[in-house]
Amino acid sequence: MKAWRLCTILLPLLLPAQDLKEFEKKVTEFTLPNGLHFILVERHEAPVVSFHTYVNAGSVNDPSGETGTAHMFEHMAFKGTETIGTRDWPAEKKALDAVEQAYDRLEAERNRGPKADQNRIGVLETELKMAIDQAQSYVEPNEYTRIIEENGGLDVNARTSLDSTEYFYSLPSNRIELWFLMESQRFLRPVFREFYKERDVVMEEHRMNVESRPNGRLLEDFLATAFAAHPYRNPGGGWPSDIVNLRRADAKAFFDEYYVPANMTIAIAGDVNPAQARRMAERYFGPLPARPLPPLLHTEEPPQPGPKTAAVNLAAQPLLVIGYKRPDQYHPDDPVFDIVSLLLSSGRTGLLYKELVQEKRIAQVAQAAATFPDGRYPNLFLFFLAPALGHSVEENQKALDDLLARFQAAPVDEAALRRVKTKLRAGVIRRLAGNAGLASLLATYYAGFGDWRRLFTDLAGYEKVTAADVQRVAQRYFVSVNRTMAYIAQPPAAAAGGGRQ
Repeated sequence: MKAWRLCTILLPLLLPAQDLKEFEKKVTEFTLPNGLHFILVERHEAPVVSFHTYVNAGSVNDPSGETGTAHMFEHMAFKGTETIGTRDWPAEKKALDAVEQAYDRLEAERNRGPKADQNRIGVLETELKMAIDQAQSYVEPNEYTRIIEENGGLDVNARTSLDSTEYFYSLPSNRIELWFLMESQRFLRPVFREFYKERDVVMEEHRMNVESRPNGRLLEDFLATAFAAHPYRNPGGGWPSDIVNLRRADAKAFFDEYYVPANMTIAIAGDVNPAQARRMAERYFGPLPARPLPPLLHTEEPPQPGPKTAAVNLAAQPLLVIGYKRPDQYHPDDPVFDIVSLLLSSGRTGLLYKELVQEKRIAQVAQAAATFPDGRYPNLFLFFLAPALGHSVEENQKALDDLLARFQAAPVDEAALRRVKTKLRAGVIRRLAGNAGLASLLATYYAGFGDWRRLFTDLAGYEKVTAADVQRVAQRYFVSVNRTMAYIAQPPAAAAGGGRQ
């Protein structure tokens, strides 16, 4: 019964364009004079509302030498305002200014290079630590998030991807105005408190997610090899040597340039009154000053001259990643890549699993991803393979090459093509079933394509993909000149102390 109800609710989303008109009746859109765009969807089945703020800037927009800046501001956005998160804002502001002054003195001495006085650097480091501790004494930790959760907020979170930064959570519908207040204030009056404490947190995230995890190390080296110029080559959280040198002013400059109202989209889905929400949007977000849109990213990846390979020496389980260059999400072939991904890697029914894991038993994991690391710019179609015990990276690579050659040689079975199209639709249905998933998709599609309706035309686009399209894309893009491979190899015996005669 529940499944039937779900299909009934979402049927307008999956039917032809004329039926989309029924869904549009539930949607209200408006743009404030400062350029901030809102998308509201009424769903009154439960007294809950989900909010999604999408900023059209991510790690690709980090300035050179300051990778990690977008991620750092995401952390700063949870630190509160001039009235939330502080015990005494005037005193705290003076203390924060004192921190920057102490840091300026330390940085000036360090910038002397070989002429720097190491004893003086030690003294200045102590002074900086004392200034940071003094500023910390005024902080009311985690008050911003605590207020939201005490009012019934759920899933309070954010994420910084390569292409975007997003903030989201849900509240009871009788707390809608609280969201308007809290969300607007953190962008109207960001305070950048606890910056250097949070910088240490980001460094620890890199240690845990990259340095301490073989697959993290592998993917970091893989991207740095695959991309010669485009910022997709940089880790989303930044390079450690950049992170450790980020300053509070860097995050402020990033915010000023990219957190422009016209560069942001907000989607709200649930038990919402559009007229009331618009009045609150004008009241709370209207004061955000209009500013020019940030410049477009102009760095383009040059044509790849040939296959690339990176070996990562680690005392860890062998792993293999292979990526093929592909066009961005705006290219007509984009839906075909999604279809190809599911044909190859759709759980136990995907060709990769059936052949490499189930039949040949040479891999523990065999997966594919249509888009990596993100999709706004030309990117990679990714394969990830974990060899089974007793089997090698080379053996897995050869098996993948053989599979892809057969995939290119003959059109895919029509029954398999129909099955993956059904699975794609089901995946969208699962996301649209909840307010949070719907708000996320509407904001993402509006920001990425200029119209949230593109979400539904994409669904129709999947239906148009033919077996000939699948074969054509495989033949065009899965070629050696487009390929980058990275694998984990055991360190040489001599490096491990095994080089004795």
